[in-house]
Amino acid sequence: MHIAILTFEGFNELDSLIAFSILNRVQQPGWRVSVASPTDKVRSMNGLVIEAQASLEEACDADAVLVGSGRMTRDVVANAELMSRLQLDPARQLLGAQCSGTLILAKLGLLSEVPACTDLITKPWVEEAGVAVLNQPFVANGNVATAGGCLSSQYLAAWFIARLAGVEAARSALHYVAPVGEKELYVTRAMSNISAFL
Repeated sequence: MHIAILTFEGFNELDSLIAFSILNRVQQPGWRVSVASPTDKVRSMNGLVIEAQASLEEACDADAVLVGSGRMTRDVVANAELMSRLQLDPARQLLGAQCSGTLILAKLGLLSEVPACTDLITKPWVEEAGVAVLNQPFVANGNVATAGGCLSSQYLAAWFIARLAGVEAARSALHYVAPVGEKELYVTRAMSNISAFL
C-alpha cells in the first residue's frame, strides 16, 4: 500500500509533514508513505529543504495520493507541463487535498459538481474554478476528500488510514499523536469529522 504526499516548492510544512507522520503510525506489511515532488528537493514556505522519496509519476501509480498545499500552488496550476504529469484517477486511487491542494484537484477536473474544503486564502480561487467551498474542515465524496486549515491535516490522514487499514487503525494513529490528558477527546473529535464519510 503506497500513499504519496504531493509536495511542491513553497510547501506548507504542517500539511505535508503532519500527515506524513500520522500516516506512518500504521505498522502493516507493505505500508509505505512517501513525499513525492517534481524535483529531487523542495523548499518549504519557511525554508525547510526536504528530499523527495518518490517522483510525480510514482505518485500517480500510488494507491492513495494526498495533495499538500503551499505558497506557490497558483504557480503549480499555471504550469501546464507540471499539471500534465499529474495523472490521478479516483476510480483506482484515494485522493485527498489539503488547503490550496484543493485548487490542484479542482484544476485537474476532479471536483466537478462536488463541494470541497480549503483554506480561507485559497477559497476564492477554488470557487473561481467552479467548485463550491464549504465552511467546514473536512468533506469526502467517494474516493476524493478535501480539508481546509493547516491543522485539518489530521482529518485527511485519519480518513486515508480508516479507508485503507480500518477505523481502529485510524483511531490508534490519532491516539498516538494526541496530547496527553486529551487523547480520548482528541480522537473522538477527529473521528467525528470523518465518520460520516467512511
